[in-house]
Amino acid sequence: MDVSCAFPTDLDSPDNIALAERLGYHRAWVYDTPQQSPDVWMTLALAAQRTERIGMGPGVLVPSLRHPMVNATATATLSALAPGRVAVAFGTGFTGRRAMGYGAISWAFMESYIRTYRALLRGEVVEWEGARMQMLHPDGHAPARPIDVPVLISALGPKGNKIANELGDGLFTTLQLPDFIADHSWAAYLAWGTVLDEGEDDDSEHARSAGGPGWALSFHSAYEFGGPDAVLALPGGEEWLSVVEETPRDQRHLAVHAGHCVELNAADQAAWRAGGSTTLQDVTLSGRRDRVRSLLEDYSSRGVTEVVFQPCGSNVQAELERFLDAAEPVVSKGDT
Repeated sequence: MDVSCAFPTDLDSPDNIALAERLGYHRAWVYDTPQQSPDVWMTLALAAQRTERIGMGPGVLVPSLRHPMVNATATATLSALAPGRVAVAFGTGFTGRRAMGYGAISWAFMESYIRTYRALLRGEVVEWEGARMQMLHPDGHAPARPIDVPVLISALGPKGNKIANELGDGLFTTLQLPDFIADHSWAAYLAWGTVLDEGEDDDSEHARSAGGPGWALSFHSAYEFGGPDAVLALPGGEEWLSVVEETPRDQRHLAVHAGHCVELNAADQAAWRAGGSTTLQDVTLSGRRDRVRSLLEDYSSRGVTEVVFQPCGSNVQAELERFLDAAEPVVSKGDT
């Protein structure tokens, strides 16, 4: 199992990707969340210029945010800057859409989009929105077509898995491990958490800053997919919901997703203080070194071929190093 990392795209991400390369990480993924992040493609281009070996790519792109020609051209550009190192993952849009008040895109749209995107990279003439088009880049404007870049699909259910099997080169999952993950030769799993020191409590300041943003996803996803009742079933859920519901209903998604994967927002902090921190090890890849290693061994046995760890908190290097130390007996690194 390869060990990779992910970053919620920010102005430090190019330097953090270079750091991950020096530490030995296999690949770095960055998020397509324009409502809270700088542009994912600009960030990756800067990272490509600061690195030599590490794989990289957007994980995950939300198709509705860009025309397929725009993503195809951006992919071609990054492939020229980092030849042989680029992979692309697509998803239906959790934070990338829901934080702007939209629902997820349909799998029918996803299928059409990826077919078009991949055909463009092959140099074919495609039809999109009733018009015929093709990548017309002359020499010096993009690599010659076809441009072969692996594509992963983020899927948790049968519809997404069908498209991943038909159109993708692998699976990109998070929050849960579907049974069909073992059917894919490339199965990346995105996880948040932190390696705790011996004797460190789950509600320590380090646990809150480094593990808390991933822990908060249990509230964000419960609310988005199960509604208020699902949140109330969580420790600290009543306190979390009371803060969110102070915001007008048509802007409530802003209160839910503020700080997503970066820091605890006001509702998250209220839940943490109310005892929600007791679930940290249940909902994230957190715990003492031996526990994290045991979880990684379980992931590998269930079919995960690439674990993708997102560090949080003020000391990214320390979190990346802690995770590598815990993962060392289980995973391969670097150019393996």
